Amino acid sequence: MRVAVCQLNARDDRKANLAAAEVLLERAAAGGADLAVLPEYVDYLGPADRLPEPEPVDGEVGSFFAGVARRLGIWLVAGSFHEVGPDPERTWNTSLVFDRSGSLAASYRKIHLYDVEIPGRVSYRESASVAPGAQPVVVDVEGLRVGLSICYDLRFPELYRALATDGGAQLLVVPAAFMMHTGRDHWEVLLRARAIENQCFVAAAGQTGDHEPGRTCFGRSMVVDPWGTVLTQLPDGPGVSVADLDLDRLAAIRAELPSLANRRL
Repeated sequence: MRVAVCQLNARDDRKANLAAAEVLLERAAAGGADLAVLPEYVDYLGPADRLPEPEPVDGEVGSFFAGVARRLGIWLVAGSFHEVGPDPERTWNTSLVFDRSGSLAASYRKIHLYDVEIPGRVSYRESASVAPGAQPVVVDVEGLRVGLSICYDLRFPELYRALATDGGAQLLVVPAAFMMHTGRDHWEVLLRARAIENQCFVAAAGQTGDHEPGRTCFGRSMVVDPWGTVLTQLPDGPGVSVADLDLDRLAAIRAELPSLANRRL
């Protein structure tokens, strides 16, 4: 299985964001990717007062990515988008997975919401405008079990343990818009930890660069193997990188160091 991580600088223009994402996906397909992963909020990342109307799963954004997956013949984790939520004040932050025919294979609503207050540095309350999901999701991608998550979920290891043990995940995907001030110190460490402790591959696709109002995303999208080795990592700026997932190596690591089988709790 060849996986591509696509790094984007989404702004406040949905049409331009989707066009930029399509170019990256074309590059991923040209590189032989079977599965491509886009970042969180691929549809819009800008001031809240200019946010386009949220959409249902089968709205313009979902239909667009279904068409791209079908045209390119790839599996696609379409980052996340602003889905119509449970009430007028809140959306869901939703990741959609499409198969090679463009059919919707799975959807996941972000469970852990980024509510952070650091005086003088960052103030963000995602739960004011986003409703939390409740259900972990694992999807079968041509025999590969893929566990879904979004950005801030990365800090909650119990979700990934459930994906790996209850759901049988072999690959964990992390569409993200990780902030620069935490990403510099925590992004790679957390991704490698989730890979090592769950003996899974991890494919993390991040937003990169500056976004209004006054936010900067870390980027550095990467693929990590079950031993915690970084197989590929993107530099700053939009781009695409691919890595081959050696499932025989995954099986060997789980056999030689059977920490999942040895767990007591």
